[in-house]
Amino acid sequence: MNPETSVRDTSDTGAFRIIPRAAHSLSRKSISAGALRVLYRLNEAGYQAFLVGGAVRDLLLGGHPKDFDIATNATPEEVRALFRNCRLIGRRFRLAHVVFGREIVEVATFRGSGASDQEGDRHMIDGRLVRDNIYGSIEEDAVRRDFTVNALYYDIADFSVRDYVGGMADLEHRVMRLIGEPEARYREDPVRMLRAARLAAKLGFSIAPETAAPFATLGPLLGEAPPARLFDESLKLFLGGYGLASFRALERYGLLGQVFPATARVLADSDDPPFRRLLVQTFASTDERVRDDKPVTPAFLFAALLWEPVRALAQKLIDEGAESPWAWSHAGERVLREQAQRVAIPRRFAVMIEEIWTLQERFWQRTKKRAFRLLEHPRFRAAYDFLLLRADESPDIAELGAWWTEAQQLGHDELAEHMAAAPPSATESAAPAAKRKRRRRRKPARPGDGGSAGGT
Repeated sequence: MNPETSVRDTSDTGAFRIIPRAAHSLSRKSISAGALRVLYRLNEAGYQAFLVGGAVRDLLLGGHPKDFDIATNATPEEVRALFRNCRLIGRRFRLAHVVFGREIVEVATFRGSGASDQEGDRHMIDGRLVRDNIYGSIEEDAVRRDFTVNALYYDIADFSVRDYVGGMADLEHRVMRLIGEPEARYREDPVRMLRAARLAAKLGFSIAPETAAPFATLGPLLGEAPPARLFDESLKLFLGGYGLASFRALERYGLLGQVFPATARVLADSDDPPFRRLLVQTFASTDERVRDDKPVTPAFLFAALLWEPVRALAQKLIDEGAESPWAWSHAGERVLREQAQRVAIPRRFAVMIEEIWTLQERFWQRTKKRAFRLLEHPRFRAAYDFLLLRADESPDIAELGAWWTEAQQLGHDELAEHMAAAPPSATESAAPAAKRKRRRRRKPARPGDGGSAGGT
């Protein structure tokens, strides 16, 4: 089936509605000053001008969007002629950015359906759209969008909402529904599957059965998506204030294994309540920090998502005779390398992730010199917070977290006196016996040379 034909057919369903101002809740008072200026100036210059996309959706739901996108029949060059504070961006599809201080209002010309595309304007590879610079009508623009609830247009001319694909009904029923034939749209862009799960989690919507049905068979296409793009999508999934809901949605719809395969394998192979609780607490804590406008880092989330695969591999290497520091370093590098095939984690975050992991073992070393050195480590706070999240793993971990909590509350001299007065067993490593066992130092086997460590 031709993907473009399936999309165009949607506009002929008879779903078109104009919802007058009196029949909807969207108010101009909720639109940013910059977006209103752009809308009014385009309209006064004789162009069509609509607020569109997520902003309309969220305003109708009573939300407070941060970004306001505008669709118009004016070309990017015509928009730039109206605004001195405008710059044009993009190659695949030209956009106008109108800048008002810190606010950037994105203005896009209506996209065409491609029915009369000239050769070279549009190119498809394996059903995926890779080039698109065709302008069209508002009707064509509507059916080119992804989900029905994102294809609602607020008309500044009469303050009505235009609905071409049944988005208003889906908004009222709280349903995410893909525009067009689902399989064709996912083949066009597999990341739409993650976007469906993310928006459903964010809005508290369900996903229409026909929209979710292809996940099982087309989910593997996500493995072909650029890892850098999946990193960006992971940030949207987990750092938008609804990370826990997004994580649960990915699991529910079978998409977690396509993005974080090692994590999904651990969760599927065993109930492993401690690891699941660690993830739940991590996402819940991150969501709370986002709501409170506190800083968050992707490194902490990735450290949690990949913790059990790393811990299990490191322990396996130690049991086979490897030294603990090398085992943890090797396990971390290997798990991150494998994960990078799906999600490209930037080096600056990967370094922090590995430090959070390796410091977990150093928490057991509670001798005076090593404790003070660890307290001064630049990643101590992140590693300590991670240790507290691990408290459900065992009573020993919970006791270890309590010890380091007390250590931070004491001054340098007080902590020194406290450790000097404590019996040796209270300050020396309290790790399980398997981890305390001293082993004869040896050079670790390299992968492929027949040694046990390299064969994992």
